[in-house]
Amino acid sequence: QVQLVESGGGLVQAGGSLRLSCAASGRTFSSYAMGWFRQAPGKEREFVAAIRWSGVTTYYADSVKGRFTISRDNAKNTGYLQMNSLKPEDTAVYYCAAGRTVVAFGSSYEYDAWGQGTQVTVSS
Repeated sequence: QVQLVESGGGLVQAGGSLRLSCAASGRTFSSYAMGWFRQAPGKEREFVAAIRWSGVTTYYADSVKGRFTISRDNAKNTGYLQMNSLKPEDTAVYYCAAGRTVVAFGSSYEYDAWGQGTQVTVSS
């Protein structure tokens, strides 16, 4: 099983950009699907984006489509979430997740490993 560590969170003004990284340990990261989820205070964890192991196919929540881009570099065992045109409602703790047999990419139950989360705060 892989272990995941997120980085890149911070405070940004509305309209700004951030790039989150998810560093994975283990030589089998390339066989895992990867997802990003977020959780705002008082709200349930929600799906943001996901990418298949090959990096060819991606999935996005409607709320971030056109603004966020998920990608991965299997040679570096690292996944990314590029976030542009950030809005105050994007403020949350962002988690990366990995799963070997993900079918429903938007379901957190499909993922086997989770990072500790990184805070993203967007000021208005």
